Amino acid sequence: MTRVAFVCVQNAGRSQMATAFAKREREDRGLDVEILSGGTHPAEAVHDVVIEIMAEEGFDLSGHVPRAIADEELEACEYVATMGCSTLSLDGEIEVRDWDLDDPHGTNPEEARAIREEVRERVESLFDEIEAERA
Repeated sequence: MTRVAFVCVQNAGRSQMATAFAKREREDRGLDVEILSGGTHPAEAVHDVVIEIMAEEGFDLSGHVPRAIADEELEACEYVATMGCSTLSLDGEIEVRDWDLDDPHGTNPEEARAIREEVRERVESLFDEIEAERA
């Protein structure tokens, strides 16, 4: 099984969006992929603007709670995508990708939608790679 993690500082915006899109990709493609999500300093709740714009895409993130993620969890992953706000230093042969995405916290819905679309595109590309490796 392939393990993928989406990590940011608060686990309240970009990594929550990436996780939702990744779960949809996993289901749509029928792939056996474990998806982890977490933050290095989790917030108390997912950002309101993220809940709002993800609901437009059919995702209900209102009950999601940001969580911490441990290095041990990440070191068991094949792919780790950081959202542009992390300075992870992991051991092993983990491929860490820094997606360098803007933070939706404090943005208006229009700006957050642009970030959402970039997140969606990056997740789809990552799943294209995973699917190609299995072919």
